[in-house]
Amino acid sequence: MFNNIGPMGLVLIAVVVLVLFGRGKISSLMGEVGKGISSFKKGVTEGKEELEAAAADEAVDVTPVEKKDEA
Repeated sequence: MFNNIGPMGLVLIAVVVLVLFGRGKISSLMGEVGKGISSFKKGVTEGKEELEAAAADEAVDVTPVEKKDEA
């Protein structure tokens, strides 16, 4: 569908968006997008840490009883 949009087409679209919304609106919108991306990354990191902590808590010693005395 968008395979034949060239660089001039993208520039034209950017100019139209800039004219319609203005520089201030676009700037604030990009700021909000940046905050959303940061929040998403922070959530992913926190979720990963929680999963790792839960996996560490569930660690089980599977060494056979006979072998425990050797260690």
